[in-house]
Amino acid sequence: MSSLSGSRTSGTKVLLGISAGIAAYKSALLARLLKQAGCEVRVVMTEGAQAFITPLTLQALTGEPVRTSLLDPEAEAGMGHIELARWADTILIAPATADLMARLAAGMADDLLTTLCLASQSRKVMAPAMNQAMWAHPATQRNAARLAEDGWRLLGPASGDQACGDVGPGRMLEPEEILAALLEPPKAPEAAGLAVTITAGPTREPLDPVRYLSNHSSGKMGYALAEAAAALGARVTLISGPVSLPCPAGVERLEVETAVEMHEAAQRLAPESDLFIGCAAVADYRAESAAEHKIKKVEGEEELVLRLVKNPDIIAAVAALPAEHRPLVVGFAAETRDLATYARDKLARKGLDMIVANDVSREGLGFGSDHNAALLLWRSGDGGVDQESLDPQPKREMAGAVIRRALACLARPPSR
Repeated sequence: MSSLSGSRTSGTKVLLGISAGIAAYKSALLARLLKQAGCEVRVVMTEGAQAFITPLTLQALTGEPVRTSLLDPEAEAGMGHIELARWADTILIAPATADLMARLAAGMADDLLTTLCLASQSRKVMAPAMNQAMWAHPATQRNAARLAEDGWRLLGPASGDQACGDVGPGRMLEPEEILAALLEPPKAPEAAGLAVTITAGPTREPLDPVRYLSNHSSGKMGYALAEAAAALGARVTLISGPVSLPCPAGVERLEVETAVEMHEAAQRLAPESDLFIGCAAVADYRAESAAEHKIKKVEGEEELVLRLVKNPDIIAAVAALPAEHRPLVVGFAAETRDLATYARDKLARKGLDMIVANDVSREGLGFGSDHNAALLLWRSGDGGVDQESLDPQPKREMAGAVIRRALACLARPPSR
C-alpha cells in the first residue's frame, strides 16, 4: 500500500472527506495541494458541506467525480461505498465538524462519509474545525479522546479568530499545514508506553451505616487528567472515590470508598507506574470505630463526641517509596489563602516532584466547577523550584497542561 511518508507521494490514494463547516472553503486548496504532491484524490462530501462549497469545484480540481450520497443507485449498483473504502490509502476529513466527530466516535454509519470510515482499514486523519466553545465542550473532548483511541490522528485545531467572531481554539489548520503533517512520519503519542496512576474524587469515612465524613470534591479534575493522559497514549489506572462521572475512554477504573482503601490501591499500583498523580480530596481523619448501628439522638444530651484518628497520607507514602519503585509524584493542594507559600511547603514536606495548587475560595473555580485555575510548581534540575501560573480555563484544557508539564519533568528527572 502507498504511504504519505517522505517525498514518495506519487500514486498515494487520498479520500478527502468534507463536512459542513465554513472551513470547507479551504478544502479546495487542500485538494489542489494534494494533487500537486502527486496524490490521487477522490472527494466525498456530506449534504451540509455542499452549502459551503459545490461538488463541481472539487471535481474540477481533482478530475474525479465527487460522491455525495450513500443512496446513489448508479454508484451503489456495484457497492460503490465499499469500493471507495478499499481504494483509499488515507482517509482525510477536513474540515471535521463537532457533529461528524460525534457520529464517528459513536460508530454511526448514517451517510456515505461515515459509512466509508467504518468500512475502511486505511489510515485515518481529521482536521477538526468548529467554534471555540464547541471544541471545549466536554462532549467534544470525550469524542476526540475516543477517536484517538480508535486510531484517528487529529491535526489541530489551531487557535485564532473565528468566523463567528470568537477567538480561541477551533480553527482548522491551514491546507499547507495539513499537507506538511501528512508528509511527516507519524509520531508516537507523547505518553506512549507510560503507566499512569491517578487518584480522584472524595473519600467517605463511615460513622455508622447511614452517615459518613466526606467533602465537596466532584472528581472532575482527576477524571479530566485521566482522559488527557489516555489521549496522549498512556496506560491509565484511575483510583476513584465515589463520584457520578463516567469512566473516560481507554481508562481502567478502580472504585474505592475510604482513604484506607485508596491508600492500599495506591501502594499496590504506584511501584508499577511511571507517573503517580494524587488528585483525590482524601479525608484527613476517620472515625476510630464506626458504629454498628445508626447513632440515635439521646434526649437531654446536646453534644455528640466523635473520636477521630488520622488517615494514611497517600501521596507522601508514594513519594517515600524506594527509588527503584518510585514513580514521578504529582500532588494537589486546595487552599483558600497564601497559595504559593502553602504549595511550596507541601512540595517540600511531602517530598513531591510537582504540585498543582488551586485557590478553591475563588468563585466559579475548583470543587464542582467545570473550570479551574492553578499554580504549578516543580523541582528543577538545579535543585530549585520552577513555577507556572495557569489562568482560569476548562478543566479538560488544564488537565492537558498539567499532564504535559509532568511528562516534561519525567523526561528530565529533578533532583530531590
